[in-house]
Amino acid sequence: MATKQDVLSLIEQTYPTLSPSARSIANYLQQNPLAIVSQTSAEIAENTNTSKATVSRFFRQLGYDSQQGAKQAQLALRESGVPIFTQGSSLDQTAQELKNLSLTFEGLRPDTLNEISERLANAKRVTLIGFRNAYPLALHFRQQLQQVRHSVRLLPQPGQTLGEDLHDILDDEVIVLLGFRRRTRQFKKIVEALQGRTTVLITDPTGQIYNQQVSHVLVCHLGNESPFDSYAAPMSLISMLCNRVFGFRGDAAGRQTQAISALYEDLDELEP
Repeated sequence: MATKQDVLSLIEQTYPTLSPSARSIANYLQQNPLAIVSQTSAEIAENTNTSKATVSRFFRQLGYDSQQGAKQAQLALRESGVPIFTQGSSLDQTAQELKNLSLTFEGLRPDTLNEISERLANAKRVTLIGFRNAYPLALHFRQQLQQVRHSVRLLPQPGQTLGEDLHDILDDEVIVLLGFRRRTRQFKKIVEALQGRTTVLITDPTGQIYNQQVSHVLVCHLGNESPFDSYAAPMSLISMLCNRVFGFRGDAAGRQTQAISALYEDLDELEP
Protein backbone atom coordinates (compact mmCIF):
# COMPACT_ATOMS: atom_id res chain seq x y z
CA MET A 1 0.00 0.00 0.00
CA ALA A 2 1.22 3.50 -0.77
CA THR A 3 2.41 5.27 2.37
CA LYS A 4 5.43 7.33 1.34
CA GLN A 5 3.52 9.97 -0.63
CA ASP A 6 0.53 12.05 0.32
CA VAL A 7 -2.79 11.26 -1.32
CA LEU A 8 -2.84 14.47 -3.37
CA SER A 9 0.47 13.57 -5.03
CA LEU A 10 -0.83 10.13 -5.89
CA ILE A 11 -4.02 11.64 -7.33
CA GLU A 12 -1.94 13.89 -9.57
CA GLN A 13 0.16 10.95 -10.78
CA THR A 14 -2.79 8.67 -11.54
CA TYR A 15 -5.18 11.33 -12.84
CA PRO A 16 -4.72 10.53 -16.57
CA THR A 17 -5.81 6.91 -15.99
CA LEU A 18 -8.91 7.73 -13.96
CA SER A 19 -12.46 7.27 -15.20
CA PRO A 20 -14.76 10.32 -15.43
CA SER A 21 -16.47 9.46 -12.13
CA ALA A 22 -13.11 8.86 -10.44
CA ARG A 23 -11.91 12.22 -11.76
CA SER A 24 -14.89 13.85 -10.08
CA ILE A 25 -13.67 12.39 -6.79
CA ALA A 26 -10.09 13.47 -7.57
CA ASN A 27 -11.20 17.02 -8.35
CA TYR A 28 -13.19 17.19 -5.13
CA LEU A 29 -10.34 15.96 -2.95
CA GLN A 30 -7.84 18.29 -4.61
CA GLN A 31 -10.12 21.21 -3.81
CA ASN A 32 -11.01 19.88 -0.35
CA PRO A 33 -7.93 17.98 0.91
CA LEU A 34 -9.25 17.95 4.46
CA ALA A 35 -12.01 15.57 3.29
CA ILE A 36 -9.42 12.78 3.02
CA VAL A 37 -9.18 12.58 6.81
CA SER A 38 -12.43 14.19 7.93
CA GLN A 39 -15.08 12.50 5.73
CA THR A 40 -16.26 8.93 5.28
CA SER A 41 -16.53 7.16 1.95
CA ALA A 42 -20.27 7.75 2.01
CA GLU A 43 -19.81 11.48 2.55
CA ILE A 44 -17.25 11.73 -0.26
CA ALA A 45 -19.63 9.81 -2.54
CA GLU A 46 -22.52 12.14 -1.68
CA ASN A 47 -20.41 15.25 -2.27
CA THR A 48 -19.21 13.99 -5.66
CA ASN A 49 -22.49 12.46 -6.89
CA THR A 50 -20.85 9.04 -7.08
CA SER A 51 -21.27 5.83 -5.07
CA LYS A 52 -19.42 4.29 -2.15
CA ALA A 53 -18.25 1.53 -4.50
CA THR A 54 -16.77 4.12 -6.86
CA VAL A 55 -15.01 5.84 -3.97
CA SER A 56 -13.60 2.50 -2.81
CA ARG A 57 -12.33 1.71 -6.32
CA PHE A 58 -10.80 5.18 -6.53
CA PHE A 59 -8.68 4.69 -3.40
CA ARG A 60 -7.70 1.18 -4.49
CA GLN A 61 -6.49 2.65 -7.76
CA LEU A 62 -4.27 5.01 -5.76
CA GLY A 63 -2.75 2.01 -4.01
CA TYR A 64 -4.72 1.88 -0.76
CA ASP A 65 -6.90 -0.92 0.56
CA SER A 66 -9.66 1.57 1.36
CA GLN A 67 -10.45 5.21 2.09
CA GLN A 68 -9.56 4.48 5.72
CA GLY A 69 -6.12 3.36 4.56
CA ALA A 70 -5.62 6.67 2.76
CA LYS A 71 -6.72 8.55 5.87
CA GLN A 72 -4.26 6.66 8.08
CA ALA A 73 -1.48 7.26 5.56
CA GLN A 74 -2.18 11.00 5.61
CA LEU A 75 -2.18 11.09 9.42
CA ALA A 76 1.06 9.10 9.51
CA LEU A 77 2.68 11.60 7.15
CA ARG A 78 1.61 14.49 9.38
CA GLU A 79 2.96 12.64 12.40
CA SER A 80 6.32 12.40 10.62
CA GLY A 81 6.32 16.18 10.09
CA VAL A 82 4.99 16.58 6.54
CA PRO A 83 2.83 19.75 6.33
CA ILE A 84 -0.67 18.57 5.34
CA PHE A 85 -4.22 19.38 6.40
CA THR A 86 -5.72 17.27 9.20
CA GLN A 87 -8.08 19.87 10.72
CA GLY A 88 -10.30 22.61 9.36
CA SER A 89 -9.67 26.35 9.42
CA SER A 90 -11.74 26.60 12.61
CA LEU A 91 -8.89 25.14 14.68
CA ASP A 92 -8.41 27.03 17.94
CA GLN A 93 -4.71 27.86 17.76
CA THR A 94 -4.58 29.14 21.32
CA ALA A 95 -6.15 25.99 22.71
CA GLN A 96 -3.78 23.84 20.68
CA GLU A 97 -0.70 25.73 21.91
CA LEU A 98 -1.88 25.39 25.49
CA LYS A 99 -2.41 21.68 24.94
CA ASN A 100 1.12 21.27 23.56
CA LEU A 101 2.60 23.15 26.50
CA SER A 102 0.53 21.19 29.01
CA LEU A 103 1.47 17.82 27.53
CA THR A 104 5.13 18.83 27.43
CA PHE A 105 5.47 20.07 30.99
CA GLU A 106 3.31 17.34 32.49
CA GLY A 107 5.79 14.82 31.08
CA LEU A 108 8.89 16.44 32.60
CA ARG A 109 10.24 15.14 35.89
CA PRO A 110 11.45 17.85 38.33
CA ASP A 111 14.45 15.79 39.43
CA THR A 112 15.53 15.32 35.81
CA LEU A 113 15.18 19.04 35.10
CA ASN A 114 17.23 19.89 38.18
CA GLU A 115 19.98 17.45 37.24
CA ILE A 116 20.17 18.75 33.66
CA SER A 117 20.09 22.40 34.75
CA GLU A 118 22.84 21.87 37.31
CA ARG A 119 25.01 20.15 34.72
CA LEU A 120 24.40 22.97 32.25
CA ALA A 121 25.39 25.46 34.93
CA ASN A 122 28.58 23.76 36.07
CA ALA A 123 29.97 21.83 33.09
CA LYS A 124 33.32 22.94 31.75
CA ARG A 125 31.67 23.54 28.38
CA VAL A 126 28.21 23.23 26.81
CA THR A 127 27.78 22.24 23.18
CA LEU A 128 24.45 22.73 21.40
CA ILE A 129 23.74 20.82 18.17
CA GLY A 130 20.74 21.39 15.93
CA PHE A 131 19.85 20.97 12.26
CA ARG A 132 17.02 22.38 10.15
CA ASN A 133 14.21 23.74 12.37
CA ALA A 134 16.20 22.83 15.47
CA TYR A 135 19.07 25.13 14.50
CA PRO A 136 17.37 28.44 15.45
CA LEU A 137 16.26 26.83 18.72
CA ALA A 138 19.85 25.84 19.46
CA LEU A 139 21.01 29.33 18.48
CA HIS A 140 18.57 30.91 20.92
CA PHE A 141 19.56 28.44 23.64
CA ARG A 142 23.21 29.40 23.16
CA GLN A 143 22.43 33.13 23.33
CA GLN A 144 20.58 32.68 26.61
CA LEU A 145 23.23 30.50 28.22
CA GLN A 146 25.99 32.92 27.22
CA GLN A 147 24.31 35.54 29.37
CA VAL A 148 25.12 33.55 32.51
CA ARG A 149 28.12 31.29 31.79
CA HIS A 150 31.26 30.95 29.66
CA SER A 151 32.19 28.28 27.12
CA VAL A 152 28.97 27.69 25.20
CA ARG A 153 29.29 26.71 21.55
CA LEU A 154 26.86 26.01 18.72
CA LEU A 155 27.31 23.27 16.12
CA PRO A 156 27.42 22.84 13.22
CA GLN A 157 29.14 26.03 12.17
CA PRO A 158 27.98 27.25 8.74
CA GLY A 159 29.70 25.34 5.96
CA GLN A 160 31.76 23.23 8.36
CA THR A 161 32.00 19.50 9.07
CA LEU A 162 31.39 18.05 12.52
CA GLY A 163 34.18 15.48 12.86
CA GLU A 164 36.75 17.84 14.37
CA ASP A 165 34.32 19.29 16.89
CA LEU A 166 32.89 15.95 18.01
CA HIS A 167 36.42 14.65 18.49
CA ASP A 168 37.10 17.70 20.68
CA ILE A 169 34.41 16.88 23.28
CA LEU A 170 35.78 17.37 26.79
CA ASP A 171 35.36 14.90 29.63
CA ASP A 172 33.35 17.42 31.65
CA GLU A 173 31.09 18.65 28.89
CA VAL A 174 27.33 18.60 28.32
CA ILE A 175 26.06 18.14 24.78
CA VAL A 176 22.50 19.20 24.04
CA LEU A 177 21.07 17.67 20.87
CA LEU A 178 17.95 19.26 19.43
CA GLY A 179 16.22 17.14 16.81
CA PHE A 180 12.57 17.06 15.83
CA ARG A 181 10.65 14.98 13.33
CA ARG A 182 12.11 14.94 9.84
CA ARG A 183 15.59 14.80 11.33
CA THR A 184 18.58 14.59 8.98
CA ARG A 185 20.12 11.19 8.19
CA GLN A 186 23.28 12.38 9.94
CA PHE A 187 21.45 12.74 13.25
CA LYS A 188 21.51 9.01 14.07
CA LYS A 189 25.25 8.84 13.44
CA ILE A 190 25.86 11.83 15.72
CA VAL A 191 23.91 10.15 18.53
CA GLU A 192 26.01 7.01 18.06
CA ALA A 193 29.25 9.02 18.05
CA LEU A 194 28.29 10.69 21.35
CA GLN A 195 27.41 7.53 23.26
CA GLY A 196 29.11 7.51 26.64
CA ARG A 197 29.06 11.31 26.85
CA THR A 198 26.68 13.45 28.91
CA THR A 199 24.11 14.07 26.20
CA VAL A 200 20.66 15.65 26.57
CA LEU A 201 18.21 15.19 23.70
CA ILE A 202 15.39 17.71 23.25
CA THR A 203 12.95 16.22 20.77
CA ASP A 204 9.35 15.39 19.88
CA PRO A 205 7.82 11.98 20.76
CA THR A 206 9.41 10.32 17.70
CA GLY A 207 12.87 11.03 19.11
CA GLN A 208 12.30 8.61 21.98
CA ILE A 209 13.88 5.93 19.79
CA TYR A 210 17.20 7.29 21.08
CA ASN A 211 16.38 7.12 24.79
CA GLN A 212 18.80 4.22 25.36
CA GLN A 213 21.68 6.07 23.69
CA VAL A 214 21.62 9.45 25.46
CA SER A 215 21.74 10.51 29.10
CA HIS A 216 18.36 12.27 29.13
CA VAL A 217 15.44 12.77 26.73
CA LEU A 218 13.16 15.80 27.10
CA VAL A 219 10.03 15.34 24.98
CA CYS A 220 8.22 18.38 23.53
CA HIS A 221 4.84 18.21 21.82
CA LEU A 222 4.54 20.06 18.51
CA GLY A 223 0.90 19.30 17.61
CA ASN A 224 -0.53 17.53 14.57
CA GLU A 225 -3.70 19.51 13.93
CA SER A 226 -2.14 22.31 11.85
CA PRO A 227 -0.10 21.76 8.67
CA PHE A 228 3.06 23.08 10.35
CA ASP A 229 4.63 22.12 13.66
CA SER A 230 4.58 24.55 16.57
CA TYR A 231 7.82 25.17 18.45
CA ALA A 232 6.25 27.04 21.35
CA ALA A 233 6.81 24.09 23.71
CA PRO A 234 10.54 23.61 23.03
CA MET A 235 11.12 27.37 23.24
CA SER A 236 9.33 27.41 26.58
CA LEU A 237 11.39 24.46 27.78
CA ILE A 238 14.59 26.26 26.79
CA SER A 239 13.43 29.30 28.76
CA MET A 240 12.78 27.12 31.80
CA LEU A 241 16.20 25.47 31.62
CA CYS A 242 18.01 28.80 31.22
CA ASN A 243 16.16 30.28 34.21
CA ARG A 244 17.18 27.27 36.28
CA VAL A 245 20.78 27.59 35.14
CA PHE A 246 20.70 31.24 36.21
CA GLY A 247 19.62 30.11 39.66
CA PHE A 248 22.36 27.48 39.92
CA ARG A 249 25.01 29.99 38.80
CA GLY A 250 24.05 32.43 41.55
CA ASP A 251 26.30 35.50 41.91
CA ALA A 252 28.45 34.40 38.98
CA ALA A 253 25.45 34.71 36.67
CA GLY A 254 24.70 38.21 37.96
CA ARG A 255 28.26 39.35 37.41
CA GLN A 256 28.31 37.99 33.86
CA THR A 257 25.02 39.61 32.86
CA GLN A 258 26.21 42.94 34.25
CA ALA A 259 29.49 42.70 32.34
CA ILE A 260 27.66 41.89 29.11
CA SER A 261 25.23 44.78 29.63
CA ALA A 262 28.19 47.11 30.10
CA LEU A 263 29.66 45.91 26.81
CA TYR A 264 26.34 46.52 25.08
CA GLU A 265 26.60 50.15 26.19
CA ASP A 266 30.28 50.50 25.29
CA LEU A 267 29.63 49.12 21.80
CA ASP A 268 26.36 51.06 21.44
CA GLU A 269 24.63 47.89 20.23
CA LEU A 270 21.15 48.29 21.69
CA GLU A 271 18.45 50.95 21.59
CA PRO A 272 18.46 53.23 24.66
